[in-house]
This record gives sequence, C-alpha cells and structure tokens, in this order.
Amino acid sequence: MSVSLDTAVSSLTTNKRRVGALKSLGVVTVRDALTYYPFRVTDPVPARPIREARIGMPIAFAATVQALRVVPMNARRGFRLQAVVADDSGTAAQLVFFSYKKQYVDWVSMRLRQGARVVIAGVPSEFNGQLQFTHPEILTIAPVPAPQPGPGLPGTEPDPWQPDPWQPSPEPLPPVQPSSLKFDADSEEQALRRVCRPRPVYHATSRISSEHIHESIMGFLDALDDHAIPDILPESVRAAGGYLHRAEAFRAVHDPDTTDDFRRAIDTLRYEEAFVSQTALVRTRHSTHQIKAHNCAAGGPLVERFIGSLPFELTGGQRAVIDDVTADMQRDWPMQRLLQGEVGSGKTVVAVAAMLQAAGAGHQAVLVAPTQVLAEQHAETIGKMVAKIGAGAGPDSGGAEPAATTGEIPAGEIPVVLLTGGMKLAARRRALATIASGTPCIVVATHAAFSKTFQAPDLALVVIDEQHRFGVEQRETLRHRYDVAPHLLVMTATPIPRTAAMTWFGDLDLSWLTELPGGRKPIRTIVVPEADAGTMGRMFAHIRSRVDAGERAYIVCARIDADDDPAAEGGSGSAGGHGPGRGLEDRGYDAIDMFDEPDGDESTPKPPLHSVTEIADRLAALPQFRGLTLATLTGRDDDETKTRVMAEFADGTTPILVATTVIEVGVDVPQASCIVIFDADRFGLSQLHQLRGRVGRGGTNSWAFLISRAEPDSIAAQRLAVIQGTLDGAEIAQADLELRGAGDVLGDAQSGGKSSLKLLRVIKDAKLIERARADAKRVLEADPELAHEPQLAGAVLDFTRGNGEFLTST
Repeated sequence: MSVSLDTAVSSLTTNKRRVGALKSLGVVTVRDALTYYPFRVTDPVPARPIREARIGMPIAFAATVQALRVVPMNARRGFRLQAVVADDSGTAAQLVFFSYKKQYVDWVSMRLRQGARVVIAGVPSEFNGQLQFTHPEILTIAPVPAPQPGPGLPGTEPDPWQPDPWQPSPEPLPPVQPSSLKFDADSEEQALRRVCRPRPVYHATSRISSEHIHESIMGFLDALDDHAIPDILPESVRAAGGYLHRAEAFRAVHDPDTTDDFRRAIDTLRYEEAFVSQTALVRTRHSTHQIKAHNCAAGGPLVERFIGSLPFELTGGQRAVIDDVTADMQRDWPMQRLLQGEVGSGKTVVAVAAMLQAAGAGHQAVLVAPTQVLAEQHAETIGKMVAKIGAGAGPDSGGAEPAATTGEIPAGEIPVVLLTGGMKLAARRRALATIASGTPCIVVATHAAFSKTFQAPDLALVVIDEQHRFGVEQRETLRHRYDVAPHLLVMTATPIPRTAAMTWFGDLDLSWLTELPGGRKPIRTIVVPEADAGTMGRMFAHIRSRVDAGERAYIVCARIDADDDPAAEGGSGSAGGHGPGRGLEDRGYDAIDMFDEPDGDESTPKPPLHSVTEIADRLAALPQFRGLTLATLTGRDDDETKTRVMAEFADGTTPILVATTVIEVGVDVPQASCIVIFDADRFGLSQLHQLRGRVGRGGTNSWAFLISRAEPDSIAAQRLAVIQGTLDGAEIAQADLELRGAGDVLGDAQSGGKSSLKLLRVIKDAKLIERARADAKRVLEADPELAHEPQLAGAVLDFTRGNGEFLTST
C-alpha cells in the first residue's frame, strides 16, 4: 500500500495495544508520529572493554551475567538488586538497582538471568573497591544455541576490579532458557550501535516506553514513499537560512548520526513552525484590508468634547492610544487593536472615546465585560461620563443620573444600554428592542451579547474587556454576524510579554498604557507565612485600623466551601470563554489560575486550599474584627446577590468582603485599601497582580498581603518574591511566562497550548519569530496568494484551521 503522512498508524501496526498506546499520546497518523518530537537526545557513548572504564565517564560494553541476587531491605527502602557481569576479556563489574516496587525488581531479574548476554551502558563508579554501575541501561541479546566458555571462568587470572564472587559458578554457565521475554537486539553489534549513537528520548507513559515510541516512528518513517514528505519552506528561505529539507530534518530528529545533526534538524523544524505561523498571521492581517468597515470619521468632534469634559488630564499614553484608535476607525477596513494596560492605567477612558466616536458617527458600539458586576459598573461609569458631555442634549438631560438597573441610561442623544443575562425579562426586552432599532448607542453587555437574540444592525465597534476571559470564537461571532464588519478593540490588564503578543496576536495592532494616572500610590506587597501567628495577628490588627478609618478590605480564597474535593483543584474557570468559574463553580471553585509548584516530592500531598466559608467563620471569631459585619461573595451567588453585596461593601455596610477570585477583574471600590490573598503560593503571578490591583484605586496608601504555606526555597516562594519585588506588570508577565509557559499564562485558547505548534517557545525563540515574520512578509509581498508555493499555502491553511481558537482572523 502507498503510505503518506495522512496514513493511519493503525493500518501499519498489527499490535493493537501499541496502537492504543500511541493514540493516548495523540499519535493517530504518520504525520502525528513524525511530529511527536523527542525532548532530548543522548550523548554518544563510547564502546570499550570494562578494563578501560574511568570513574564518571560513560561507557558501553557487551557482557555475560555471572551472578544475580536480590536483597530485601526494610519496608521503607524496598529492594536492592545486584548482578555481576563479565566481558570477553574476563574483567567483571557489578550492576546495582534499587526500587520500592517488587514488580520492577522481578522484571530486571528476568532480564539479568545468569548466563544472559547483555549490552550495558552507564556511568561507572567505585564502591568498596569494586567497579559498579548504578541503574545502567540494559539491552538483552538473543541467546546463541550453546554458550562458549571464555575468559572470566575459573582458571583465569583475578582482575583487580573483580567484585566479591558471592555467587560464582565453578561450572560453565548453563544456556539461557527460552522465555516470554522479548530480546532487545539480535546481536551484540546491533545493541552496541543502539546504545552508542545519540538516541532520541521521548515523553513516554506506563503504556509505552521511549524505546518503543522510537521503534514505531522509525517503522513509519521507513515505510513512507520517497516523495511523501514535501518541503514547506520556500527554496529561497531554506537556502538563506541554511535549513534542511523537511524529509532530512525528520530523519535527523528521529535517527540522528550525531548530536549536531539532531540540533540542526530541530532548528529547521522550529523555524518551519515560526515561518508557517507568521505567514498565517501576516496573511490574515493583509486580508482584513479587503473587508468593508464603517468609517467613523464624523465622530471625532464628540471625542474631543468628551476629553474636554473629563475632570483630569489624560496621560500621554492615553492620548496617543486614542489618536491611534481614532485614525484606525476612520479607515474603510476594520480596526484590529489589542490594548494592554496596567490595572488602573485608564483603559476604560480609551474605550469610551472609541465608542463615542462610533456613536457620534451615527453607529452603535458594544463593550463586552466578563461579569455582570463589572458590566453594571461600566454602565454606571460610562453613563456618567456621557451625561457630562451633554451630547446634543437639552438643558434638562445633560445631568441625568444613570439608571443601570433599568437596562437603559439616558444621556442626551447617546443612550447607554445595559444588557446582561441576569436582567429581568421586561428590562431585557426593552434593551434588546433599543439595540435592534439601530439607534446610535453604547451597549454594555455580558456574554448576552453573543446570544442570537442580540441584534445590532448598525454595529460599528466591538470592545472586549479582559480578552483572556473570552474564547476567540465568541468575539468573532459578533464580527461575522454583519455584512459590514465592526472595528475591534480588545483590552487586557493581564500583561502579555511582547514576544507572546507578537506570536499569538500578530494580526492585531498592539498598544500599551504604561503610565498610571496621577494620585495612584504604589501598593505595598507583603508575603506572610501562614504559620507565623504573630505576623498574622498584626496584619489583622492593621486591617481593622484601616477599616476604622473608613476604608475597605478584600479577603480572597480559592475555594467556596471547605468540604469541596481537593482533587478538583486547578484549571482556569475562564478558559473557553464561558465566564468566570463556569465548570469549576459546580465543584466549589471560582475562576482561578492555579499553579501547583513542580518542586519537591510529587507524592507529598499539598494542604487543602482555604475556602470562603472557612475563612469567613475564622475572621468573624477574631477579636480584631469584633463588632464588624463581614460579607461573602462567590461565583455561586446569583446576580442580584452579587449586586447587593458589592453595593453594601462600597457604602461601608460590610467593610470586609471575603470572596473568591470573582472580584479579580474590574471591581472598582475606591475605598478598598487592603487585600489578603490566602494560598497565594498556589496562584499564577499574573493573577496575583490582577487581584492586587483591586486596591489603591482611591489615592490612599494600600497593602496586599500574600498568605503562603510554601517552603522558603521552593519555586512557589520564588514566584511570590517576584510579585513582592515589583509592580511592573510586564516584568511580572515575563517571569510568569518563563516559570509556567505560554499555555498557562495566556490560556490554551490564546496561546496555542492545544495548537499544532510543538517546538516554538515565545521566550527563547523571540528573535527567531521576528526573523520568520520578516521572511514571511517578503514572501507574501512577492506572492500574496502563495500561488508558487503550494506546499506552504497548504500548511498555512492547515495551521489556520487547526489553530482557529486563537487566531483572531476574519
């Protein structure tokens, strides 16, 4: 049969267990197998007789098993397996294995039966004057019909490295009896060749070993037709970079002759990933220029009136971004801009200016917020801003108070309409009717904007607040619903390093707000070991003093109920764009970007996370909080409860709020000056930075207390030291990316964590990505449709289809 990259491995492998094991690794086709890359390659090992062994220097040799014994140790230490092997020169060495598992010891014992012929590769050491290999690699060799006596049997001269012969045989060794054991090699030469040359090492499982993965991949590679692996890189690009042909690269990765061959092949395939992804993004960016969008030039005067009505001066960064957005929205193709800004840097003002430009030009704009609490806050804030403009309003309407709960906030001729899933039916119908009429307006909505009932016939602008809380497919729903595409502005306070943004949002124009408005004071961040009772007590006393001074305090916990199953911990409830905590709330968790540190013994159970109910009860019993009323807020609360609790927290009725991470995004209470985050060592850095930004918004001195149970020298403690040492979101994001990887920082739907990219890393490959982007631009300038590069065109199409979750393309 003809074998291609799309051939199913099940048609090439008769071993059904092997097929199932490969499928568990995501290997279903030959293409999957060839792109299941090894994570490292072993160094070449010299083949030498045992007598030439040097302590600490790797060596490989063929030998015969002379003796074997298993020594049980105490229950806590398991078993010690010892074997004596001798090569053809008669020199002997001892092999030692330790294990808690009797099954493993039995398996090794079966491979090292007396008289068995094996090839050993390992690093020699000395123990009690004897040459010893601890946990060496063993390859068993198929036995010959009858053993031949050789050196090392009685009558030879003693070797200075000969171990104590605790089980020597005075007779010739008996032939190895046939068994069910499958031998690793048919000959010594074959086995030595395998252990001596550089060998790829794959991520394996209990179902399939790295050796068997390698064996399978090599079988598929050998079965491929000569021309079944076409090159993707254009010849000019490949030659300029000195890269291998794709077929050569696959062969060198999975069966390298030297480590240099392996590195060159990996470099080729890594660049190929960068080039294909950047070609897709550049092409997508160019394609947007062919799409018709609303020209909003007429809204410029209204934006200037808005800026003039503000009670403060814009920062230089805000002014520059507003100018960029204004210019973008005056074009006939859709704006695509990502706005990053520190917590409190004034992104909302930029968004309002953009929405007023759309409304002032006679169109509609929608801002989509991730929670009802945040949507209501935005509606109230924007309503007041718009009302102060007096845009076309009569003398009685310029100062109209917003009425967010009714679903519509009158402000002259530019109404601000609130639309949430938790609204009463009548208010929701009125809001939908206003929007459907095509009236120029500003809509503030939750996920309700993605429903089929939301119809805005003259939608000119979509603003996505906290873009990481939404799936790209959701926000693209709004853009594809209309014949004339709306402009797009996505905002985030979760800082994304520039290299990551360039890689995953390469089809968007990028803007940063790095200045904080005047009056904001730095937040003092303090890491508090939970076991330090004295410091904990002083912290609570400090919080009481700030509350008595009229300020507010957040207490953040990861879990809702104390009885929740700890096995459900982890995962981000926001992934997939279904709102904060969906999927986790049912198990007692709100949206949380949990990250259990990899250091330490994985078998050591971590203490259960603190819960809202537990901490609320503990705080209520503290003498420091006597006479105060505490409130709780979680993702399980209904929208009416959330609104009431936040209102009572803001007005001081309940000055201490014990909550989950539902308060992470956008909650704005200027009086809040303290935040306490329990189990801070289990959060990601960017999320801690977001939570910390909930305080210090009113110009007062503010504090963030990070309660930790991490060991002093652990990776978790290092992460907390990062957040304690800086308020720079970009620096924190860079550290978070280095510690955790793109998938965790950006979310799988944004980072390509589930994409076809397997070798590219946004930190170490930043320069490679920039070079690939420049090369992609040159290729597309010469051949925009890739008519002369059919293989590249196909790879770009496959990449776009397979990575549609995070490519914000039209």
